[in-house]
Amino acid sequence: MEPKRELTSVDIAAFAGEFAAYEGARLDKAYLYDDGLVRLKLRHYDRGRVELLLDTGETKHLRVATPERVPPAPERPPNFAMMLRNRMEGAELVGIEQFEFDRIVQIHFERDDARTTIVAELFGDGNIAVLDGNGEVVDCLDTVRLKSRTVAPGSVYEFPDARFNPLAVDIDGFVARMDQSNTDVVRTLATQLNLGGLWAEELCTRAGVEKTLDIQEADRENYERIYEVVQDLAARLGRGDLDANIYFETDGESRTAVDVTPVPLEENSHLAREGYDKFTDALDAYFAGLGEDDDDDVPADSTPQRPDFEAEIEKKERIIEQQEGAIENFERQAETEREKGEALYAHYDLVDNVLSTVREAREEGTPWDDIEARFEEGKERGIEEAEAVNAVDGSEATVSLTVGGHDVTLRVSDGVEKNADRIYQEAKRIEGKKEGAQAAIENTREELEAIQQRREEWDADDETEEPEAESEDVDWLERPSIPVRSSEEWYESYRWFHTSDGFLVIGGRNADQNEELVKKYLSRGDRFFHTQAHGGPATILKATGPSESYDEDIEIPNRSKEEAAQFAVSYSSIWKEGKFEADVYMVGEDQVSKTPESGEYLEKGGFAIRGDRTYFEDTPVSVAVGITCEPETRVIGGPPSTITDSAETSIVVEPGKYAQNDIAKRLYREFKGRFEDETFVRKIASPDLIQEFLPPGQSSMVGVE
Repeated sequence: MEPKRELTSVDIAAFAGEFAAYEGARLDKAYLYDDGLVRLKLRHYDRGRVELLLDTGETKHLRVATPERVPPAPERPPNFAMMLRNRMEGAELVGIEQFEFDRIVQIHFERDDARTTIVAELFGDGNIAVLDGNGEVVDCLDTVRLKSRTVAPGSVYEFPDARFNPLAVDIDGFVARMDQSNTDVVRTLATQLNLGGLWAEELCTRAGVEKTLDIQEADRENYERIYEVVQDLAARLGRGDLDANIYFETDGESRTAVDVTPVPLEENSHLAREGYDKFTDALDAYFAGLGEDDDDDVPADSTPQRPDFEAEIEKKERIIEQQEGAIENFERQAETEREKGEALYAHYDLVDNVLSTVREAREEGTPWDDIEARFEEGKERGIEEAEAVNAVDGSEATVSLTVGGHDVTLRVSDGVEKNADRIYQEAKRIEGKKEGAQAAIENTREELEAIQQRREEWDADDETEEPEAESEDVDWLERPSIPVRSSEEWYESYRWFHTSDGFLVIGGRNADQNEELVKKYLSRGDRFFHTQAHGGPATILKATGPSESYDEDIEIPNRSKEEAAQFAVSYSSIWKEGKFEADVYMVGEDQVSKTPESGEYLEKGGFAIRGDRTYFEDTPVSVAVGITCEPETRVIGGPPSTITDSAETSIVVEPGKYAQNDIAKRLYREFKGRFEDETFVRKIASPDLIQEFLPPGQSSMVGVE
């Protein structure tokens, strides 16, 4: 089996439903890679860093990538990436949707000055188009000029002709579409109904319909059974009831990932599989490792993390509850069908008279509308048979009756016995579905017991085995392999560092962030820092965390205040001007206001300061960038006095001759040379990540160049 290299329409429908949970995230930066991969780096208030990858190259897919699976940023952003950054930096993700049932995704962003939609075409040669609020193309990866459609800058974006959507059609439309085919059932589902080969086979298997059955031999019952499983799939996708899996082909002790699906497939039941709580996680693991042996998603030296057994157990219990509900529903449906059959025999003469009346009228050439009109006249005269008739359908040659408290639809060409037999057969078919659901629930209960058993074994091992303590004198620079350990914090979208005394300092990267920091995070007991000169970050030395209450006994040491002052001046316009020192002032949180003095005006990102100020005169500008290996692996940056002590290795920079992106690359190469494990530096300290901790303007390394 060849590994899956592109998403199906079903996959995209499932992804769009899950990714809606990230709405509200804001775009930090965009990247374009040579192979047609677009990376959108977002920041969500609750979920932290979010990396959305849109791949239009050889593996056409989209996924939310974990930080360690994000490719290193390109050294120089192309024009397309710069356009995205200029247009969308700070924009809010407001929605995602699949176009019809096509392999096209629309991702909507809003900013005060613009609305932008990114359209990812994950079919054919692949393409990404960026649209403005009027649907015009701002830019696109590839220009398309065909008779049927145009995708080019300055033109209104044109979608391909809408594909037939089998998840949204009614039964009559479904049957009509199937009847248009001149091939077998499975190929009709794959092509005419746009489900693709694998899903076409899966639906036939679930419905119990022979895949190679010729359309000319298929009847409405076959279509109804397939339609029912299509509707079950649509309902499951609609409510987000996913059970994602990666499937593997095994050869001895090795295994190769060959498929990833949002729900289990019976067609893949012969393959080994690995379940995931989220389809987005499964996509990330699958496509990140495509073409590689995927024996383990975790780096070899990583400390194994305790699986989230509670979440797995909760999911299985939820599935069992749904399966129990389905069984009860099947029982009710089967009982209702049996009662309908019994009602036909209990009112045999009445039903037979109605069917005979319709058949005789049709033999005489009476139109269906006239037959229905005669029944209406009979109701007015109080004729019992006419009063039982609800409707006559000439297109289907059926009549609907109410007998014994049940509404039944009968075929006029069949007698009472044949109609009753068909209804009893339907009851048996539903009973069969009930048996299948009972078998499924037993399997789920076994899986639940297995998870509970694994949890008990894991916890027992935890209690009896002491984890091997990491030696305090580990030389991380010499380690051939360093495990990546990281977490996301709320303040990482801003400039930040921790002082030598452990206090958090945060600063804005632009006027919008300056406004946001003061409004959201300047709290009682905090200190506010700013350069005396114009142009610098609003810098806050936090006395407490965002969820902590202020304690009057908290004292902030002078050393931390001096480091915060150096941070404020180093990331200001002073660095850009090539100066090496400047004055910084400090005030309390109650001295900062957005209300200007009478007759004055405050520009965006500006604040009114009232009362006395504490000055830190001639504060030197200097920044160190370092890499930590424990307890977390990450890049850090800030005043050298705290960074050099906190990092495994660090480099000090000062105003100099290299542009920000060039000096970031120089630091990256220097760090790579210091670590034995060069892949570790590439994973956690790419030039792009290093650049986030560098001051604006030109810089040089101290003591290295």
